[in-house]
Amino acid sequence: MKFTILPLALIGITSSAIFPAAGEEVKTAPFTMTTDTPSDVKAAPEDSAKTSSGLASKVLKKGTGTTKPDAADTVTVHYSGWTTDGKLFDSSVKRGQPTSFPLANVIKGWTEGLQLMTEGEIRRFWIPAALAYGENPGDGRPGGLLVFDVELISIKAAPKAPADVKEAPADAEKTASGLSSKLLVKGKGETHPAATDNVSVHYSGWTTDGKLFDSSVSRGQPVTFPLNQVIPGWTEGVQLMVEGEKRRFWIPAALAYGENPGGGRPGGVLVFDVELLKIVK
Repeated sequence: MKFTILPLALIGITSSAIFPAAGEEVKTAPFTMTTDTPSDVKAAPEDSAKTSSGLASKVLKKGTGTTKPDAADTVTVHYSGWTTDGKLFDSSVKRGQPTSFPLANVIKGWTEGLQLMTEGEIRRFWIPAALAYGENPGDGRPGGLLVFDVELISIKAAPKAPADVKEAPADAEKTASGLSSKLLVKGKGETHPAATDNVSVHYSGWTTDGKLFDSSVSRGQPVTFPLNQVIPGWTEGVQLMVEGEKRRFWIPAALAYGENPGGGRPGGVLVFDVELLKIVK
């Protein structure tokens, strides 16, 4: 059964980077990604680097530079994954196509482990069940300790939090509902969308502590939706815009998801940068 690395949730879990222990052995011979079962698939060897979470890893090929991804970044990788009995359960190498994803939206072992890597690096991971899918996850997902060879091909940095993310500045426009906004880039024309229109936008959203929780920019794909089927702050705010315009919004909790919405949704004031690409009448 083909199996892909499934997101844990819409909003992933961020893990701090934990660097390899001093003296970690690095292979000097060239290493090429394959689907061959590793000889050490049953358990992490003694010379592997281990983090406090239980994640073990070993560098198979050194990367270039010093830049490592953050949990909010999007990465492009090649990988192969095995269970400890040597069964290959998924491989982008076998498919001949690398995969890209926001690093925060995958299993915890990947979110933590790839933050140890630089572009061009190949690393083997032994990911305990608690950082993967558990012991008996069902639904065709592999259980127990999982072993992955991962090549980090490229890093696409996530949009950075605005300097004024904590609160709307004094020169922001404010509506009667409490919505604040500021024009970043002028648009073209004078046509504004109606609430019943579909709009195509690019956007990034942060909580007021600067945490990025969603971004079509990171995914590299704009979204189109009926303007009256999103949070009230978006329905109201995007109607202020014209095509080509970029605007920053500070949306109070009452116009977003509330203070403590649960279900992985962000609470409190939310800050969005929105680019209105097209109005679809």
